[in-house]
Amino acid sequence: MAKTNSPPADSIDVLLPEIESGHGLGMGAAGRIFGGIDPSSVFRFVTRGTKTADGRLVKLEAIRVGVKWMTSRPAIERYLRALANPNTAPAASPKPGNAKNRNHSAEKLAAMGY
Repeated sequence: MAKTNSPPADSIDVLLPEIESGHGLGMGAAGRIFGGIDPSSVFRFVTRGTKTADGRLVKLEAIRVGVKWMTSRPAIERYLRALANPNTAPAASPKPGNAKNRNHSAEKLAAMGY
């Protein structure tokens, strides 16, 4: 089964009305707001997030509408505020790793000469 990248329910409750009210943006339009960055970079902000100075992970809120990913101007503002002042905004929690998988990954990298 394919893994889905679903945003938290509270994120959808905030983001969907923003998109419906006309503040919705595709990844390309969001990239122009960020100063002309590539849409793939915006998508990385959604899927992988960005680490703050204190090590927390902040993700840009977005939802998938059909085949298109959408975010909003207010979501971009929240994302930038979270990066500028990480103590005042919610951040995505990193997925916990499992020690067995970490050790296995380290062994595979060592075997490959890294």
